[in-house]
Amino acid sequence: MFSFIGEGQRHNRAFIAFIVYITLFLDNMLLTVIVPILPDYLSHYYSQSNTSFSIPKSVIYKNFDLHYVPKLIGASTGNVSLKSFTGSTIPQESLESENRSIGILLAVKALVQLFFNPIVGNISSKLGYSIPIAFGTFCLFLASVIFAFGQSYASLFVARAIHGVGSACVCVCGMSLVAQLFTEPDKRSRIMGTILGSIAVGVLVGYPFGGIAYDIVGKAAPFHILTVMCMMVLVVQMISLDFSYRHQSSSVVADEGHSRWIPLLTDRLILVIIGAIWISTSAMSILEPCLPLWMISVLHPKKWQLGTVFIPDSIGYWIGTNFFGGIAYKIGQIKIAIISLTVVGASCIIIPSASSVFGLLLPHFSLGLGIGVLDAALVPLLATIVDSQCESDNESDICESSPNYGAVYAIQQIAVSLAYSLAPILGGELVPWIGFPWLMRVMGLLNLAYGPFLVYSGIRENVRCMLQKRTELPLASVEFAHANAEGSYKRLYNSTD
Repeated sequence: MFSFIGEGQRHNRAFIAFIVYITLFLDNMLLTVIVPILPDYLSHYYSQSNTSFSIPKSVIYKNFDLHYVPKLIGASTGNVSLKSFTGSTIPQESLESENRSIGILLAVKALVQLFFNPIVGNISSKLGYSIPIAFGTFCLFLASVIFAFGQSYASLFVARAIHGVGSACVCVCGMSLVAQLFTEPDKRSRIMGTILGSIAVGVLVGYPFGGIAYDIVGKAAPFHILTVMCMMVLVVQMISLDFSYRHQSSSVVADEGHSRWIPLLTDRLILVIIGAIWISTSAMSILEPCLPLWMISVLHPKKWQLGTVFIPDSIGYWIGTNFFGGIAYKIGQIKIAIISLTVVGASCIIIPSASSVFGLLLPHFSLGLGIGVLDAALVPLLATIVDSQCESDNESDICESSPNYGAVYAIQQIAVSLAYSLAPILGGELVPWIGFPWLMRVMGLLNLAYGPFLVYSGIRENVRCMLQKRTELPLASVEFAHANAEGSYKRLYNSTD
């Protein structure tokens, strides 16, 4: 079909996919390794810079996700004093000050990534995928160096912002490169699902690695290790990736930024898929900042239980992405997505009903599993849709010689970034009004309602239209690739019956 590997390519596409896997793993490891470090480090920072009060070591913050809402604790606690696990009362002034600083520092990464996702999508059409991936890895390396040696709050802020730029590059272009390498729909589904599993692995490794290394050696130790790992991966990328790219004419380059996005943003099937990814991811992002406080006030967990309650969903996500990509292709990607949304919705509804910490394990696992299966089913499908658009009209502005997946995966990453930015903010505003249990029930009902919407929002008509266009095409030299893509869309069409 569309070949990426040139004559000078030294490694096969499986090794290139492995490089993308390791790069995304380091990205998510850097994302989570700082979580158990920041609260204690900033408490010492504030205690040294402000002698009017000393901020205690609050384990509340040690378990919050990186997409933390600054006003959540203030909104949900009011004037009530919280107690740490050491039994000492946490002053409200200290709580709000540290909370605000951590929230701003951790939120900047998601905001920067949200801004750079479409920029990277456009750049990939001019430079290819290898150059942005290498640049993104260099940003991860630079962020790790600043985290290791930075002492001030401003230096940590800059490091988080640089990390956001790097994440936009490696996430958008990493998945695009894999989609370009693996043009067979069945193999693409399996490989992309496996690579999505690197997110869960990075999260699982990052939390304990950061906490243990910080307690034993100090703040800089985990980032020194990450710096070395990022440098090693960058060297391998420079040796293995093909940085040559056939530039298009200047007139095409001038117009393609506008023409590439409009067909994708007006495609109903793409919009429905992006909506499913957004609403399922929002279920997790709205849960992570709200759950710890609810557990403290209702379940009274032990310190180690707060730190491990999110492990089951990471394991579930890893299982879903690693083992259900091929299954989704065989059974039907839309059908599997509907089942996954049902699982996510039911899990959200069950979580507030837990009467103990152990009662959260199963719904947490099923929540991560549902999101992982949905991503493994729908993320590869986006690349197949781009292939179909490119093949249906060879004279279209979308595709000159080969499909560019950067734009569609930039849209997908925008949806994920929006989920991690908007959902926690809405959760922080709604918890004081309706409470955490009803917040999760509403989130669960929205996921359940979106399942039928996948079927009745015009997907069948959209797929039928694409199949009809394909039958009108003249014979081409890529008949085998056409047959593969047509078979995948027939399977997609049958899955909605």
